[in-house]
Amino acid sequence: QVQLVESGGGLVQAGGSLRVSCAASGRTFGEYAMGWFYQVPGKEREFVASISRDGTSADYVDSVKDRFTISRDNAKNTVYLQMNSLQAEDTGVYYCAVGKATYDFTIFYASRDYEHWGQGIQVTVSS
Repeated sequence: QVQLVESGGGLVQAGGSLRVSCAASGRTFGEYAMGWFYQVPGKEREFVASISRDGTSADYVDSVKDRFTISRDNAKNTVYLQMNSLQAEDTGVYYCAVGKATYDFTIFYASRDYEHWGQGIQVTVSS
């Protein structure tokens, strides 16, 4: 049973920073790409960032490039999303997810390529 537990969300002023974490259990963490998505009411879950199983590759949606950084610590079974220069439009529920099995260092952009999801954590940016 894979479990993902997000932490670190909350309320921050525009221009501020926040780091959300996702602790994984129940699977060999270092064998899977990880991703972060976010969702606002009435809209579908959207891709934010993804990182390869070994952490050497990462990519982001254009709106967060140069502001957000995804990283992982395989020894701690944890993936992070460092969010800087936060904007009101970044407000939403952030979800971490485990990618489907792969033998290379692929990163995934579509939610259908992720097999397990955390419960989500609220990030609110006040303007």
